[in-house]
Amino acid sequence: MRIIFKTSYDADIRYFRNRVPALWYLALLLMSIALPFIINEFWLGEFTLMLIWAIAGMGLMLLVGHSGQASLGHAAFMAVGAYSNVILQEYGLPFILSLPLAGFFAGLAGVLVAMPTTKLHGIYMAIATIAIGVLAEDLIVILAPWTGGVSGKFAPSIEIFGINFDRYGNVSGLYWLILGITCLIVLGYKNILRSPLGRSFMAIRDSEISAQAMGVNIARTRTISFALSCAITGISGALMGHFSLVFTNETFNIVISIYLLLMIVIGGLGFIQGAFIGAAIVTFLPSVISFSRDAFFSNSAIIPGIESGLFGAILIFVILFEPMGLYGRWLKIRSYFELFPFYRRDMFRRQKSYLKTERMR
Repeated sequence: MRIIFKTSYDADIRYFRNRVPALWYLALLLMSIALPFIINEFWLGEFTLMLIWAIAGMGLMLLVGHSGQASLGHAAFMAVGAYSNVILQEYGLPFILSLPLAGFFAGLAGVLVAMPTTKLHGIYMAIATIAIGVLAEDLIVILAPWTGGVSGKFAPSIEIFGINFDRYGNVSGLYWLILGITCLIVLGYKNILRSPLGRSFMAIRDSEISAQAMGVNIARTRTISFALSCAITGISGALMGHFSLVFTNETFNIVISIYLLLMIVIGGLGFIQGAFIGAAIVTFLPSVISFSRDAFFSNSAIIPGIESGLFGAILIFVILFEPMGLYGRWLKIRSYFELFPFYRRDMFRRQKSYLKTERMR
């Protein structure tokens, strides 16, 4: 199914189709910069957490949405980034160096995981990554002299050029710092997708056999995608550690990996914007539930599992009625108005045909 209509192949390497989306994103960026002057510290903390989730979602999106590989163990790479960042800072490295190094170590861990699993597909790849996630929790406890074990680690304050970015002392500064890191990752992500490497990722996602016929090295490309994905996720884990201040082996458990997958599926697989939409749902849904309960059911007890139940219901609804996610639905609505009154329902019918070679795998 095609939604974005092109008049030239140059559109494939542009950041935006035309000036209108660029102006919208510029307005969104300016509004995000001004956000600390508009809302209170509680909601600013929620938006900061949303940006961290969005970075983690972009990491998983690169692997699942653009490379076609499954992963249910990305919380382990968040843990690698969080612990690496804190340990490096304990050895005297400043945050401006420890953060990219934490992403590097998480990417290196991704390479070590990807090398023996490049031949796995689908459910088998998901099972392997689940095993990695469970193993990571045990390794954190075993390596207690470095990780603190069940007692956890305390993330020191972020200090850059003498400016302290503390969640409780300078929440606005922490928000602006994470917003800047998010923008850099988005620009890097877009450039990867515009490059030959990014096109190789999407070729493998659509058909490995066709990609191999075009000369793409499947094993090497899948390993690179896993490494880049884990590096981005590791950076989000390092930021999550600073946001949480204290984290243990239970902070990055298998539930976090499942939430990450739910996030990108609900937001829209294959779209960077889908990572932000999913991150907003994961961040603000618990707060909405809490405020709704206090407003309408002030004397009611907390219903256990209500958040997980709502996440599951939203996921089922999206899979049944909009497999492209919420951002995919927005693209269809936008295309309807662009084509009106010449819109036809058949133009956006889901494609259900596959290569015969793909069906036999």
